[in-house]
Amino acid sequence: MPTNSTSPDGGPKFVFVTGGVMSGLGKGITAASTGRLLENAGFDVTAVKIDPYLNVDAGTMNPYQHGEVYVLNDGGEVDLDLGNYERFLDEDMSFDQNITTGKLYKNVIEKERAGDYLGKTVQIIPHITDDIKRRVREAAAGHDVCLIEVGGTVGDIEGGPYYEAIRQFTHEENEEDVLLAHVTLVPFSKNGEQKTKPTQHSVKELRSIGLQPDVVVGRCEEKLDPDTKEKIALFCDVPTEAVFSNPDVEDIYHVPLVVEEEGLDEHVMERLEIEDAAQPAAERAGWWRDVVTREKSGTVKVALVGKYALEDAYLSIHEALKHAGLEHGVEVEVLWVDAEEMANTHQRRVREADAIVVPGGFGTRGTREKIDAARYARENEVPYLGLCLGFQMAVVEYARNVLGLEGAHSTEMVPETPHPVIGLLPEQYDVEDLGGTMRLGAHATEIQPGTLAAELYGESCTERHRHRYEVNPEYIDELEAAGLSFSGRANNRMEVLELDDHPFFFGTQFHPEFRSRPGRASPPFVGLLDAAIDREEPTETTEVEA
Repeated sequence: MPTNSTSPDGGPKFVFVTGGVMSGLGKGITAASTGRLLENAGFDVTAVKIDPYLNVDAGTMNPYQHGEVYVLNDGGEVDLDLGNYERFLDEDMSFDQNITTGKLYKNVIEKERAGDYLGKTVQIIPHITDDIKRRVREAAAGHDVCLIEVGGTVGDIEGGPYYEAIRQFTHEENEEDVLLAHVTLVPFSKNGEQKTKPTQHSVKELRSIGLQPDVVVGRCEEKLDPDTKEKIALFCDVPTEAVFSNPDVEDIYHVPLVVEEEGLDEHVMERLEIEDAAQPAAERAGWWRDVVTREKSGTVKVALVGKYALEDAYLSIHEALKHAGLEHGVEVEVLWVDAEEMANTHQRRVREADAIVVPGGFGTRGTREKIDAARYARENEVPYLGLCLGFQMAVVEYARNVLGLEGAHSTEMVPETPHPVIGLLPEQYDVEDLGGTMRLGAHATEIQPGTLAAELYGESCTERHRHRYEVNPEYIDELEAAGLSFSGRANNRMEVLELDDHPFFFGTQFHPEFRSRPGRASPPFVGLLDAAIDREEPTETTEVEA
């Protein structure tokens, strides 16, 4: 993509995105949508996500609190918002583009212990704030525009150092090189009136720490009325043309289309003085609109058998299914199946699904039901995609019910299993640090010719991993002799499995959902929907086991 920087020193432009009133408003989607439009205009855009929590990374977080742990190519375990930036910007991000308070303090304290500060008193200002600014500038280097999203809401005690760093940033950079966008909630009252008071209070809080927003984006059920925009402009001290709507839409991929209609991208380019370097509107890339507005010809039902009753815990899988649906021109209806409830109220959802996905996860809870789901899909010829743990449980199921290895399991769940078909590899036992046994980030897999994996991927693939346990090499020959094919391998690690006599029974030790994009859907998900669309209803040979 061309570089169109117009800064006097040729450096990048910075767009800081803050939020007020409440978290989870959609700051990240607003920022990512703006970035998508700037890329459509020919600019090279990147992003930084600031998470004010004390964790160094998201790797140890419970999905119930923060949604899925998103894994980057370099093995960084980060907040799920980085996934949205990758999907919208179609850029592979790095661990350095996720700034956490834990990461900052760890670095500064280690430098203090090493004597790098030459006996100075180490303080939040300037040492923490300087480290924030350094990380932002390093992440932005070489790009035209850098979007920086500050997690949480203005006024949070955890966010104080970041807002101070932004305040300093605005003084250190040229005025035309920095833009501050503030996203707030504009709720409806009972009588249908759009209320601006939450926005006014949020901007007042922002101004109390020395920051004046250049742009205010109102998150609302419907577009802001002209009178509402005027009122926000008057009481928040911004031009009326700098107040924009971001109303609810049926699909997050439609947000760029909505904010484009509002003119947010044009205003940002004008404010940053890069509009002359942008491609003319008539020549801008329109592939995004073509992809996300593609007509749907039907619906495919996919049962997602997981153990976290929270959509964000499996966000990338939902999005990958959506991307595959866009490619096939079908709507994907995800039927949530709580693994622990599968034998009761959720059994029906598995039976009525056109395809089954068993996602990754850690721990023993729900594994029995995931094994049952794999068996049901195998014996009833229902298209099946097992991801990470879903791959491992398919191996366990096959060992038990085809090879007859009673009690076969993973040593993660049952350390004393008589048949450890899933376990640590010999070289992993020498690693003392538990985290050191994790396989993280992008790794290459060689694909066996003439297989389903070869149809989907070709000769090889590079996908992202997040797991510790592997297929036990001692059982591979026995499993393959019985019909389970490991069609993708990385030396002694089994990466892909499939069944020849099944419409689509496919498992990956890696997480292909992390590299799926609109317009560039993940191959296993495309193959799953292809099989689901072609599937004729078979006669069930087994029920989902209780």
